[in-house]
Amino acid sequence: MNKLNVFSDKDASTVVLESNQVEVIQAELAKRGVRFEQWKAGATIDATTSHEAIVAAYQADIARLQQDGGYQTVDVISLAKGNPNAPELRKKFLFEHTHNEDEVRFFVKGQGLFCLHIEEEVIQVLCQRGDLISVPAFTKHWFDMGSDPEFTAIRLFNNQEGWVATATGSELANAYPLLD
Repeated sequence: MNKLNVFSDKDASTVVLESNQVEVIQAELAKRGVRFEQWKAGATIDATTSHEAIVAAYQADIARLQQDGGYQTVDVISLAKGNPNAPELRKKFLFEHTHNEDEVRFFVKGQGLFCLHIEEEVIQVLCQRGDLISVPAFTKHWFDMGSDPEFTAIRLFNNQEGWVATATGSELANAYPLLD
């Protein structure tokens, strides 16, 4: 189940707003310029489905986003449970950073925790299967995939370089709860 937690950026111990209702999550994120949607596949997807077939299953929604946001590149990433590189991969995203483009992720399978630092708030969004999040360019954030991650996600990019992060130098990400 997806979930939204909002904190002050000065107090990681107190949740100011908590919800797992999609309408509340969408409305709260929209107030902050963040897109949150839920998609349904146009075909059956299982463990044997190729990345090309996954993209085809969501092609209508992908095309709509590409039209809206000018996204040029679409790919699929997968990470299986028990991956020996999971600790290093997790660490790669756990620092506060920004991007020169939107960070757009759709969860085909599994989950991930997006933590957004917007003005004086930290907004945590637990995204799971069927959830799309689009974090606007230059928004301070970090991402947690958990200690033994398993997910498949569609990514959309405005540039050919893919994921390029610029660290903010803040230690704020270390203060807030993460996935187990």
